[in-house]
Amino acid sequence: MRGVYTPVTKLRRQVFTEIAKMAYEKKELSYIEQLPYKIIPGEVAKYRDNIFKERAIVGERLRLAMGLPLRPVGEHQPLANGVEDCAKPEIFYQPPLINVIPFACNACPTTTVEVSNNCRGCLAHPCESVCPMKAISMVDGRSVIDQEKCVKCGRCIEICPYNAILKYDRPCAAACGVDAIGSDELGRAKIDYDKCVSCGQCLASCPFAAIADKSEIFQLITAINEGNEVIAEIAPAFVGQFGPLATPEKVFEGLKQLGFSDVYEVAIGADLGAVEEAHHFAHKVATGEQKFLATSCCPSWSVMAKTLFPKVADCVSDALTPMVATARIIKKEHPNAKIVFIGPCAAKKLEAQRRTVKSDVDFVITFEELMGMFVAKDIEFGDMEQAEPVNQATGAGRGYACAGGVADAISEAVHDLYPDLDFKVDRAEGLRECRKMMTLANAGKRDGYLLEGMACPGGCIAGAGTILPIKKAQTSVKQFKDKSQMHQAVENPRVPDED
Repeated sequence: MRGVYTPVTKLRRQVFTEIAKMAYEKKELSYIEQLPYKIIPGEVAKYRDNIFKERAIVGERLRLAMGLPLRPVGEHQPLANGVEDCAKPEIFYQPPLINVIPFACNACPTTTVEVSNNCRGCLAHPCESVCPMKAISMVDGRSVIDQEKCVKCGRCIEICPYNAILKYDRPCAAACGVDAIGSDELGRAKIDYDKCVSCGQCLASCPFAAIADKSEIFQLITAINEGNEVIAEIAPAFVGQFGPLATPEKVFEGLKQLGFSDVYEVAIGADLGAVEEAHHFAHKVATGEQKFLATSCCPSWSVMAKTLFPKVADCVSDALTPMVATARIIKKEHPNAKIVFIGPCAAKKLEAQRRTVKSDVDFVITFEELMGMFVAKDIEFGDMEQAEPVNQATGAGRGYACAGGVADAISEAVHDLYPDLDFKVDRAEGLRECRKMMTLANAGKRDGYLLEGMACPGGCIAGAGTILPIKKAQTSVKQFKDKSQMHQAVENPRVPDED
């Protein structure tokens, strides 16, 4: 649904915008109690069966946008309960990051195969013949599936000459590559946090706006309001996300109008990582000391790989992610600054909570949350004059935004640094495909390879916090990549000359 302005998009943006306005205007924290009525005015429901439910759901989304936990459904609590404790720049929100708002969930049925009205009751009824479980019978001249016998193999779907048999999947569960979506006692979606890697694909897929992640936009804006030096580092997938008038240069200017002291490209850290992993591959994998090297820039992918395949967990790169590498560069140049990572990814919010990262990255927000900040401050890109071109990173580093870009950047670095080295690559996008790739690697069938894993199909440009359709995002990133005056990671002057 990315790129389509739906009621879900509208509600999400309204929530982020109102929380950002509340922070910028330094409203009393109790003002949050009024926001459901501002977002859902009047007496007539527009989206749900009644307006009270609409406001209640918006209220929970507002709490999550403040970094607060969901309230228990079965007991009374004010909407502002706990807000004083969390509305401080130094406060980190507590897991879980991804949350299902129970009473917003439609309790969609789990995977099921059903016969639609397209069934013509044909004489052949091949669906009945191919069903291995004998779950299909003819009733009153039409096919009927016994759901207790059906194993959802799909053979009937493939054979039906009228395309009359359909498979339905719960959208959130279908999007989850680690099978972390189950059901509660009322049939509503429930996340198994022992499996969840916080990729956020479920929240991007739910058409009922029932799943949301926590945000730090209020705490971030509070830090700006307090006069702190706050510097943004922005992921290369940002190009095109904020409309056709929002050129990279204007986005950088827009960030400064929001109160950021300076802006860095995260692609700088990608350049550093590409060269580091090129050296790692040459010294460890090519020599046979290590079976293979799996990239580390996607936190959901790396957590999944280490958790599900512990025997080869040491083959996942320990190189700093572009977010952290860039943040450390900024901290060296601005030791007193607070750093905010702006990107497409929900999982980066949890990466920033790690003990080894907390001192480097102070806040993480997504492009969607940043859009709320732009709207709150009435930033109009069409009113800005074009500034000097952005030229901090190489095309290779910017290419990290798209699936395949990480492997390409490392491959180019290996070619430059070790031209005689044999370099083999496998890559996967989407956690289900990543699991298949790691299964092969675990079985010894990817020895000597570089493995690129991306949790989101399409790469970072398809992260849960993105706005632009994937194909348009690919085009925008390619154009941004081609405009770079430096092409390969080794050309970046910030990259060390030696291993």
